[in-house]
Amino acid sequence: MALRAVVFDYGMVLTGEQAPTAYAELLRITGLTREAFEPYYWADRLAYDEGKLTGVEFWQKIVRDAGLNLPAAEISELNLWDARMWSTENHDLIAWQLVLKQRGLLTGILSNMGDYVHDHLVKTHAWIQRFDVKVWSYQLLLAKPDPAIYLYTLKALGTRPEETLFLDDKLENVQAARALGMKSLVYSTMEQLRADLVATGLDAELPLP
Repeated sequence: MALRAVVFDYGMVLTGEQAPTAYAELLRITGLTREAFEPYYWADRLAYDEGKLTGVEFWQKIVRDAGLNLPAAEISELNLWDARMWSTENHDLIAWQLVLKQRGLLTGILSNMGDYVHDHLVKTHAWIQRFDVKVWSYQLLLAKPDPAIYLYTLKALGTRPEETLFLDDKLENVQAARALGMKSLVYSTMEQLRADLVATGLDAELPLP
Protein backbone atom coordinates (compact mmCIF):
# COMPACT_ATOMS: atom_id res chain seq x y z
CA MET A 1 0.00 0.00 0.00
CA ALA A 2 1.41 3.38 -1.02
CA LEU A 3 2.72 5.79 1.59
CA ARG A 4 0.34 8.70 2.20
CA ALA A 5 1.71 10.47 5.27
CA VAL A 6 4.89 11.25 7.19
CA VAL A 7 4.65 12.01 10.92
CA PHE A 8 7.50 13.72 12.76
CA ASP A 9 8.43 13.87 16.41
CA TYR A 10 9.23 17.44 17.48
CA GLY A 11 12.13 17.50 19.95
CA MET A 12 15.47 16.33 18.51
CA VAL A 13 13.81 15.66 15.14
CA LEU A 14 12.21 18.86 13.83
CA THR A 15 14.49 20.64 16.29
CA GLY A 16 18.19 20.31 16.91
CA GLU A 17 20.13 19.97 20.13
CA GLN A 18 18.89 21.81 23.21
CA ALA A 19 19.92 25.48 23.03
CA PRO A 20 23.02 25.72 25.26
CA THR A 21 22.39 29.34 26.25
CA ALA A 22 18.92 28.43 27.52
CA TYR A 23 20.24 25.42 29.41
CA ALA A 24 22.90 27.62 31.00
CA GLU A 25 20.15 29.96 32.23
CA LEU A 26 18.33 27.06 33.89
CA LEU A 27 21.51 26.19 35.76
CA ARG A 28 22.19 29.83 36.66
CA ILE A 29 18.73 30.44 38.09
CA THR A 30 18.59 27.21 40.07
CA GLY A 31 22.23 27.41 41.14
CA LEU A 32 22.57 23.67 40.47
CA THR A 33 25.35 21.87 38.65
CA ARG A 34 24.46 19.93 35.52
CA GLU A 35 24.90 16.66 37.44
CA ALA A 36 22.53 17.79 40.19
CA PHE A 37 20.02 19.43 37.84
CA GLU A 38 19.45 16.59 35.36
CA PRO A 39 17.71 14.09 37.71
CA TYR A 40 15.29 16.75 38.93
CA TYR A 41 14.56 17.92 35.39
CA TRP A 42 13.66 14.48 34.05
CA ALA A 43 11.99 12.98 37.14
CA ASP A 44 8.56 14.42 36.32
CA ARG A 45 8.96 15.33 32.66
CA LEU A 46 6.62 12.56 31.54
CA ALA A 47 3.95 13.81 33.96
CA TYR A 48 4.36 17.28 32.42
CA ASP A 49 4.10 15.86 28.90
CA GLU A 50 1.00 13.89 29.91
CA GLY A 51 -0.71 17.05 31.16
CA LYS A 52 -0.63 15.93 34.78
CA LEU A 53 1.41 19.03 35.61
CA THR A 54 1.35 22.48 34.06
CA GLY A 55 4.63 24.15 33.20
CA VAL A 56 4.47 26.26 36.36
CA GLU A 57 3.64 23.22 38.51
CA PHE A 58 6.50 21.28 36.90
CA TRP A 59 9.02 23.95 37.87
CA GLN A 60 7.49 24.50 41.29
CA LYS A 61 8.00 20.80 42.00
CA ILE A 62 11.62 20.89 40.85
CA VAL A 63 12.29 23.90 43.06
CA ARG A 64 10.59 22.22 46.01
CA ASP A 65 12.25 18.83 45.52
CA ALA A 66 15.69 20.43 45.15
CA GLY A 67 15.19 22.43 48.32
CA LEU A 68 15.55 25.76 46.52
CA ASN A 69 14.07 29.06 47.66
CA LEU A 70 13.04 30.85 44.48
CA PRO A 71 10.36 33.53 44.04
CA ALA A 72 7.51 33.18 41.57
CA ALA A 73 9.24 35.50 39.10
CA GLU A 74 12.24 33.20 38.84
CA ILE A 75 10.01 30.15 38.45
CA SER A 76 8.37 31.96 35.53
CA GLU A 77 11.84 32.57 34.10
CA LEU A 78 12.66 28.87 34.36
CA ASN A 79 9.45 28.05 32.50
CA LEU A 80 10.37 30.47 29.71
CA TRP A 81 13.99 29.33 29.35
CA ASP A 82 12.79 25.73 29.27
CA ALA A 83 10.59 26.54 26.27
CA ARG A 84 13.42 28.42 24.58
CA MET A 85 15.72 25.45 25.11
CA TRP A 86 13.55 23.40 22.75
CA SER A 87 13.31 26.14 20.13
CA THR A 88 16.29 25.29 17.92
CA GLU A 89 15.26 24.30 14.40
CA ASN A 90 16.33 21.45 12.11
CA HIS A 91 16.14 23.56 8.96
CA ASP A 92 16.87 20.69 6.58
CA LEU A 93 14.09 18.49 7.94
CA ILE A 94 11.65 21.40 8.05
CA ALA A 95 12.45 22.09 4.38
CA TRP A 96 11.87 18.41 3.56
CA GLN A 97 8.43 18.56 5.14
CA LEU A 98 7.51 21.30 2.70
CA VAL A 99 8.74 19.17 -0.23
CA LEU A 100 6.60 16.28 1.00
CA LYS A 101 3.53 18.50 1.13
CA GLN A 102 4.24 19.77 -2.37
CA ARG A 103 4.35 16.14 -3.52
CA GLY A 104 0.87 15.62 -2.09
CA LEU A 105 1.72 13.73 1.10
CA LEU A 106 0.08 14.47 4.42
CA THR A 107 2.40 15.53 7.22
CA GLY A 108 1.92 15.50 10.97
CA ILE A 109 3.64 16.21 14.27
CA LEU A 110 3.30 13.73 17.14
CA SER A 111 5.11 15.11 20.16
CA ASN A 112 5.38 14.57 23.87
CA MET A 113 5.15 18.16 25.04
CA GLY A 114 3.90 20.19 27.99
CA ASP A 115 1.56 23.16 27.85
CA TYR A 116 3.92 26.11 28.20
CA VAL A 117 6.54 24.75 25.80
CA HIS A 118 3.80 24.21 23.22
CA ASP A 119 2.29 27.67 23.69
CA HIS A 120 5.70 29.29 23.25
CA LEU A 121 6.64 27.29 20.16
CA VAL A 122 3.44 27.87 18.20
CA LYS A 123 3.90 31.61 18.77
CA THR A 124 7.51 31.62 17.57
CA HIS A 125 7.61 28.86 14.91
CA ALA A 126 5.17 29.74 12.13
CA TRP A 127 6.16 26.67 10.10
CA ILE A 128 4.36 24.42 12.60
CA GLN A 129 1.07 25.53 11.03
CA ARG A 130 2.08 23.90 7.71
CA PHE A 131 1.51 20.43 9.16
CA ASP A 132 -1.86 18.83 8.43
CA VAL A 133 -2.17 17.24 11.87
CA LYS A 134 -0.52 18.31 15.12
CA VAL A 135 -0.81 16.05 18.16
CA TRP A 136 0.54 17.33 21.49
CA SER A 137 0.57 14.84 24.33
CA TYR A 138 -0.53 17.15 27.16
CA GLN A 139 -3.77 17.96 25.33
CA LEU A 140 -4.76 14.28 25.25
CA LEU A 141 -3.39 13.29 28.66
CA LEU A 142 -1.46 10.62 26.73
CA ALA A 143 2.19 10.32 25.76
CA LYS A 144 4.33 8.13 23.55
CA PRO A 145 4.88 5.22 23.60
CA ASP A 146 1.23 4.64 24.59
CA PRO A 147 -0.39 3.03 21.50
CA ALA A 148 -3.48 5.19 21.95
CA ILE A 149 -1.68 8.37 20.92
CA TYR A 150 -0.50 6.80 17.67
CA LEU A 151 -4.00 5.55 16.90
CA TYR A 152 -5.35 9.05 17.57
CA THR A 153 -2.82 10.48 15.11
CA LEU A 154 -3.71 7.96 12.43
CA LYS A 155 -7.42 8.70 12.83
CA ALA A 156 -6.75 12.44 12.56
CA LEU A 157 -4.73 11.90 9.38
CA GLY A 158 -7.24 9.44 7.96
CA THR A 159 -4.49 6.98 7.05
CA ARG A 160 -3.82 3.32 7.74
CA PRO A 161 -0.70 2.34 9.72
CA GLU A 162 1.03 0.87 6.67
CA GLU A 163 0.41 4.12 4.78
CA THR A 164 2.20 6.18 7.42
CA LEU A 165 5.89 6.76 8.15
CA PHE A 166 6.85 7.90 11.66
CA LEU A 167 10.19 9.48 12.62
CA ASP A 168 11.35 9.73 16.25
CA ASP A 169 14.71 9.99 17.98
CA LYS A 170 13.77 7.44 20.65
CA LEU A 171 13.83 3.74 19.82
CA GLU A 172 11.00 2.87 22.24
CA ASN A 173 8.68 5.28 20.43
CA VAL A 174 9.66 3.87 17.04
CA GLN A 175 9.09 0.32 18.27
CA ALA A 176 5.61 1.25 19.54
CA ALA A 177 4.72 2.63 16.11
CA ARG A 178 6.05 -0.47 14.37
CA ALA A 179 3.99 -2.69 16.67
CA LEU A 180 0.89 -1.01 15.26
CA GLY A 181 2.03 -1.63 11.68
CA MET A 182 3.38 1.85 10.97
CA LYS A 183 6.57 2.26 9.00
CA SER A 184 8.94 3.89 11.45
CA LEU A 185 12.58 4.97 11.62
CA VAL A 186 14.85 6.23 14.37
CA TYR A 187 16.01 9.72 13.42
CA SER A 188 19.55 10.81 14.30
CA THR A 189 20.97 12.79 11.36
CA MET A 190 19.89 13.76 7.88
CA GLU A 191 22.60 11.52 6.44
CA GLN A 192 21.33 8.52 8.38
CA LEU A 193 17.73 9.28 7.40
CA ARG A 194 18.68 9.26 3.71
CA ALA A 195 20.51 5.96 4.16
CA ASP A 196 17.57 4.42 6.03
CA LEU A 197 15.03 5.54 3.44
CA VAL A 198 17.13 3.90 0.73
CA ALA A 199 17.75 0.74 2.79
CA THR A 200 14.03 0.27 3.43
CA GLY A 201 13.03 1.06 -0.15
CA LEU A 202 11.05 4.12 0.90
CA ASP A 203 13.07 6.27 -1.49
CA ALA A 204 10.85 4.79 -4.19
CA GLU A 205 7.86 6.51 -2.59
CA LEU A 206 9.41 9.66 -1.09
CA PRO A 207 11.80 12.33 -2.34
CA LEU A 208 15.05 12.02 -0.42
CA PRO A 209 15.77 14.86 2.01
